[in-house]
Amino acid sequence: MTGGRGETPLRNGPTEKCGVVGVSLDGRSAARPLYYALYALQHRGQESAGIVTHDGFQQHSHVEMGLVGDAFDEGDLDGLAGEAGIGHVRYPTAGSVDKGCAQPFSVSFKSGSLGLSHNGNLVNADEIRDELAGLGHAFTSDGDTEVIAHDLARNLLESDLIRAVKRTMSRIHGSYALTICHDDVVLGVRDPEGNRPLCIGALDDGYVIASESAVIDTLDGELVRDVRPGELVVLDRDGSGFDSYQLVEREQTAHCFFEHVYFARPDSTIDDTLVYDARRELGRRLWAESGVESDVVMPVPDSGRAFASGYAEAASETAPDGGTREDGDDGPEFAEGLMKNRYVGRTFIMPTQDERERAVRLKLNPIKSTVEGKSVTLIDDSIVRGTTSNQLVDLLRDAGATEVHMRIGAPAIVSPCYMGIDMATREELIASDKSVDEIAETIGADSLAYLSTDAVASALETERDDLCLGCVTAEYPYDIDGEATDRDVSRPVIDGQRAHADD
Repeated sequence: MTGGRGETPLRNGPTEKCGVVGVSLDGRSAARPLYYALYALQHRGQESAGIVTHDGFQQHSHVEMGLVGDAFDEGDLDGLAGEAGIGHVRYPTAGSVDKGCAQPFSVSFKSGSLGLSHNGNLVNADEIRDELAGLGHAFTSDGDTEVIAHDLARNLLESDLIRAVKRTMSRIHGSYALTICHDDVVLGVRDPEGNRPLCIGALDDGYVIASESAVIDTLDGELVRDVRPGELVVLDRDGSGFDSYQLVEREQTAHCFFEHVYFARPDSTIDDTLVYDARRELGRRLWAESGVESDVVMPVPDSGRAFASGYAEAASETAPDGGTREDGDDGPEFAEGLMKNRYVGRTFIMPTQDERERAVRLKLNPIKSTVEGKSVTLIDDSIVRGTTSNQLVDLLRDAGATEVHMRIGAPAIVSPCYMGIDMATREELIASDKSVDEIAETIGADSLAYLSTDAVASALETERDDLCLGCVTAEYPYDIDGEATDRDVSRPVIDGQRAHADD
């Protein structure tokens, strides 16, 4: 993603954009499959990694800061006994970077032990924390994952597993995909709007629940299906199957369109759509809406590659006005004009703006022969602050480009994300108070165009009302203080009286 992330105004504590996984196996230790799964999810978080397992008698946990390969060694994995477990990778989007907010979060109580991994962000975590603190719960972090864990543990003292999860779901408001280890039982929960992705896979000797289907591929499994919005999935202890409980139903979903645009791996299937195919289709529609003739079409690696491929393919078939190209006119050439240094991390995840800006020239270098003396269309997935886009345009002009047109495979980001992707504050978002022409002038491009929200919905083959588009429309599918909503929604009342769901 061009630009970067800053602090959201929602809460002082960290919000996460993370990856979660859970496995239940028959006769095989869960530690190494979980370890491999976290590698497959490393793109979703690079600040901490952790695994919790249970051997039928006790819980085992190992959580460390850093990349998966740095967080675990052979001895760590050998110490994670048991055939059931969960894992988590995380990056912080606000607040400090420390082990206290790393996951899975573990808690022991009278009814057993809990391990919990969370991808998403709660809108009402502070309200529930204040209530539970008043009832004597001691919190060790400011993250909302611990709030979910404490609430669920409290419910488990009074109810069976299914009712306890349902009661917690009736109280928490926001986005969440959870993998939970209650003793040696692994379960997955997806929020009623399906904002965060979660899927189920079958292995030769068990089942897996994960944020993305790429995990299932890594473990040589088969994708069964997505976890449905509002569904609880409980894996059998012996790995022979799973039970499904539809605990909450909504008329509308709120799938995060940004998963398809940027965050998910291109080889993952989310909500029945292969991410790579979705991005290529978004690129094709970008050409149809705002194609411009140029000598070369090139992606910002790696985020713009699939978009640029679809854009260039569509450009080879039709002229910018939609008419058929003449014989011999193949349209713009698709070329890799920026080479990536793969030993530099994502600018998206780097914690400070100074590090993000310094990383651009370390990360990308233009191929002069592709660029010099040519008009260039540069394709990316988004512009956040605009600083990186400006540097990319400068790189291409320094390499001899005669024109630089920028095309973005998503709508302009005008508002923060409160659901777990830290989009920066409104003051930092370049599109929040600038027109498209003003942004083009700011970043130094000859022209700039974004994809429309209707084109996004059409490309994803879903209704616009079933997507979360808050960051590009400033209307959200959740009840967030000070923000408009795109549907009739209100958060649960948390006032010390427990809001039990119907059992």
